Amino acid sequence: MREVYLDYSATTPVKQEVLQEMLPYFCEKFGNASSLYTPGLEAKSALDHAREQVAELINAKPTEIYFTGCGSEADNWVLYGVADAYKEKGNHIITTVEEHHAMLHTCEYLAKHGYEITYLPIDAEGRLNLQDLENAITDRTILISCMLVNNEIGTVHPIKDIAAIAKKHGILVHTDAVQGLGNVPIDVKDMGIDFLSMSAHKIYGPKGVGALYMRKGIRIPNLIHGGAQEMGKRAGTENVPGIVGFGKAAELARLNFAQHVEHASRLRNLLAEKIVAEIPDVMINGEMEERHPGNLNVTFKYIEGESILLLLDQYHICVSTGSACSSKSLKPSHVLAALGVSDELIHGTVRFTTGDFTTEEDIDYVVECLKKVVKTLRDLSPLGPDKGWK
Repeated sequence: MREVYLDYSATTPVKQEVLQEMLPYFCEKFGNASSLYTPGLEAKSALDHAREQVAELINAKPTEIYFTGCGSEADNWVLYGVADAYKEKGNHIITTVEEHHAMLHTCEYLAKHGYEITYLPIDAEGRLNLQDLENAITDRTILISCMLVNNEIGTVHPIKDIAAIAKKHGILVHTDAVQGLGNVPIDVKDMGIDFLSMSAHKIYGPKGVGALYMRKGIRIPNLIHGGAQEMGKRAGTENVPGIVGFGKAAELARLNFAQHVEHASRLRNLLAEKIVAEIPDVMINGEMEERHPGNLNVTFKYIEGESILLLLDQYHICVSTGSACSSKSLKPSHVLAALGVSDELIHGTVRFTTGDFTTEEDIDYVVECLKKVVKTLRDLSPLGPDKGWK
């Protein structure tokens, strides 16, 4: 039976080129990068090279890249760090209602400790109103944080415009670019970004390694204290194989960017066209223009997304009912709720994401299986236009 993976926004497979680059650093080149003998210097050189590869992907300086354990750690570091370093200036942070929980939960924690958090709304297409941002700024605002690409509906936000507004008021800007890295163009200098969070496993690299871009000249406290690793800013022996893999994945993302975007978006659009044409009572969430190239978020009326996911899994098809981090929760998606989607429809929503290994045959297979699954579930459902519920 065919196996189809359509959940690239949750994680991606490690590419063979990335794995081959990593393998020597598990055994043959296992030195500690803090050691001064040859194996340690070899590891240090590999870290420096990976830092250059990641920096080049976003047009940063290598000395502005700090490796972390994941994107969530990078998000936490920025929020805690700015809150502490700029507490004399103010206690107000502006973010959005649709952020990843790594941001939202950290903001909730800060709110319990005296910080004021403003959550900007989004419209029915998932877009921000920049006037809302202007209106939210006070003389106590110390940070504006908006994700570059939403992880559930794929909306791409105008970070350059947001940064321009922030700079007008002397406010720092952070973007969680975990979903955007490798999927939309990123130039931190041109965009005016101060902090940017990244994760390797979203761009065909390994899990357990991320990075924070921190513009030169900005100083915030360490999140992890101890040794002098990561230019004295993030203690702990470096995950050399993982970082090497991140570097190679970043290099491939940069070199293959146009091809990746064309491939993922073409197959995403094909999937959207087939679903809309062949399955009744569906609704695509979010706009289709300024969007992650592989993301398709679809509501199937009268049935539950979790049931769709489980039945598709029997056909060896992998999809998500939302962000992978919250798909085990029974709470409705906070992103779809912010769009104005009702709880009933939110529970009938599935996220598909295409990637580099998706084929047209995969799309055809998924749609055929999806039609069977939707029909089965709707036949069982007490809801529907012909059952007294619209």
